Formats: sequence, structure tokens, C-alpha cells
Amino acid sequence: MEKRPLGNTGLELTNLSFGASSLGSEFRSIDLNEAFRSVHVAIERGMNFIDTSPFYGRGMSEMLLGRVLPDIPRDSYYLGTKLGRYAGEHFDFSARRVAESVDISLERMKVDHLDIVLCHDLEFVEMSQIVEETLPALRKQVEKGKVRFIGVSGYPMKMFKYILANADIDVLLTYNHYTLQNDMALELVPICKEKGVGLMNAAPFSARLLTNAPLPAWHKATPKVREIAEKAAKHCESKGVDIAQLAMQYSLANPDFTTCVTGSANPNRVSQWADWAEQPMDEQLLAEVLEILKPIHNWFYIEGRPENNDNPADYGYDAADVPGATK
Repeated sequence: MEKRPLGNTGLELTNLSFGASSLGSEFRSIDLNEAFRSVHVAIERGMNFIDTSPFYGRGMSEMLLGRVLPDIPRDSYYLGTKLGRYAGEHFDFSARRVAESVDISLERMKVDHLDIVLCHDLEFVEMSQIVEETLPALRKQVEKGKVRFIGVSGYPMKMFKYILANADIDVLLTYNHYTLQNDMALELVPICKEKGVGLMNAAPFSARLLTNAPLPAWHKATPKVREIAEKAAKHCESKGVDIAQLAMQYSLANPDFTTCVTGSANPNRVSQWADWAEQPMDEQLLAEVLEILKPIHNWFYIEGRPENNDNPADYGYDAADVPGATK
């Protein structure tokens, strides 16, 4: 599997990485044996980065990884987790909780160090706390040898730009923003290159929007967005291609993103993704699908505090079309 450098960290990650959110039953109830096997399959198929969070399954994802990782040589994978968000409305980015969270994650996953730790979903809190308290506290965990590299993860582009301008980070993880439907994360590429920050992408399927699977109940896509995405999926089907395959290949193709993180607790699905990563992308079909999706290109929703989000008008959308936007 292709490997790419992660900013100035010295790490080289495979272009496809295993996301362990599904191990926390974030999308469906899971079979534990299948979940364990999915991790092994990811490693066997060549993926060398595992991404998780204490938020996924409210600790369940990390706990299940702790059942699997001791059987896998530690030098065969890099491990990343997060901190700051612990339940739907429970956020704690204090310096004290940083130290506690790192120690708990190490204990749950039965490892002696974490390669990457990200401040998770920080758009829900005041940005100045992340810059002045959370990241400096996390840097101390690097000095102690518990963590190698630090960064942030979340949704709004505006929040990322603030952090990049005001803080010292090693890596950044964006999700839903480099897909067939939304490529707003391209705005981050020149900034990250200038600062030597590793740029990672996640969720190429936009939480199932770009698949044939039913959307989770919490998905914020509007009826118009769902309708157009379904039209694109049916067009792919008429050509004998699963839109999910095209979506993954598109997100993997851009070398400016070190890796694309996606996950499943189904080992067969994980193996299928590895197969797709090795196959050429249908450029003609890609052009057709992008044309179908053009009416919802760069549509997004508001996540966290409104002041941490972008202005819908800057991307050609009326506030009425953007869930959570101030009308």
C-alpha cells in the first residue's frame, strides 16, 4: 500500500488507514469477533495507522482495541487517539484532563505510547482555551514520552485556520471535507505545507451519504442533499460501479492528504476497501458524478459553536440551506 510522509513528523502513513469509530458501535450494533477480525485484516492488508477516540462508544472503541493490539507487533502500526470530547455534550479540554485522558487511553489499549493525540471536536468550545491550555498541556505529554505528535481534529474550516495561525501543532485531521461532494479541505493544503503540518483526511463516504447504505439517524443532510447524492449513487450503479468505490478512490488519489481514514467492524468490508485502493479510478465516471453533485458542491452544516464555523454565503449557500446556521 502506498505510503506518504506526514508533514515534518518523519512518519510515513499508508494512504488508507483504519478508523476504529465503528468498534464503538457508532453506526450499528456490532459482532465482537468480527470487530476484532477487522483490525487484524486492516493490518494484514497493509494499513499502518489506526485512529480512534475515547468518544467512540464512550470508551468502547479503545477497550476493544486493547483486546486486539497486544497480539499485533507494536512496530507494525502507528496509533492515534483523541481527547477533549467524552460524550455527546461532555467536553473537557483542561490541562488536568489532558494528562488523565492520555493515561487512560494508554491503559485501555495496552500500549506504552501513542503516536498521535488530537484535540477532538474542539469547535464546541472556546478556541483560546485550546491554544493557551490544552495544546501546551498535550505537548508536556510529548516531553514525558507518552505521546509522539499532537494536533487537532474537527469539522469547520474556520476553526482549523484559527489553530494553524495561533498554535504549534504537528498534525491535523479533517473529515467530510475532502469527498466527491465537498473539497473545502483543499483550503488547508497550502497552510499545512508552509508550516510542515501533516494533513490527514477522514470519512470519504461522508457518513454514508456517498454510499448505498441508509444514513444514520443523526446525519444532517437536507432532503435536497440526500436526493442529489442518491441520484449520483444510482448513476454509478447504472455503470456497474458502487459509488462508495469511486468516493474512496477519489479521496485516496490526492497526495496532499497523507492518509484517508475510514473504518468498519466488518472485516470483509475492510478487505474490500483495500481492493478498491489498488484498482484504477474511472475518470470518465468521476467527471459525470462530479457534474451531478455540482448543485451541492461544498454544502456543509454548522457544527459546534456558530462563531467557530464558516459563513454559508462564502460558499454560495443561503443560511436556510445549512443546518444550524443563523437564519
